[in-house]
Amino acid sequence: MAGFKGQAEYSVDSKGRVAIPARMRNVLNPEAKGTFTITRGFERCIFAYPMDQWVTIEAEMSSLNAYNKDARAFMRSILMWADEVTLDGQGRISIPKPLAEFAGVSDRALIIGTLDRIEIWNPDAFKRYMDEQADEYETLAEQVMGR
Repeated sequence: MAGFKGQAEYSVDSKGRVAIPARMRNVLNPEAKGTFTITRGFERCIFAYPMDQWVTIEAEMSSLNAYNKDARAFMRSILMWADEVTLDGQGRISIPKPLAEFAGVSDRALIIGTLDRIEIWNPDAFKRYMDEQADEYETLAEQVMGR
């Protein structure tokens, strides 16, 4: 499967809808049926998982030990924010108000492909995040990808 990659900035309409870039829609598996599970992400963004990928995430979560306090907290944190959204005829999804408020997404949204999911950011928040990461890019690459 080809993954989501690239970035695009779009306006968010008064109903909380934002377009998903065509190049990202084009890599959706037919099994996803144009539907995403969106939920709270890390660093104050929104994660949008295609339904076929979300099934894998749910399987991983169902294998967690429900007697473990951290596992329960994590499942609550991700699932209480989760909602299913389907692409409309113009290739947009609706962002539920609580998620939009969490991520600070109001009139503009930055859409970023991150292989198995799409991230939706407030463009200014993402710029601040990237500014904080700028000096660490090479070090991070070495730590994560280096052997």
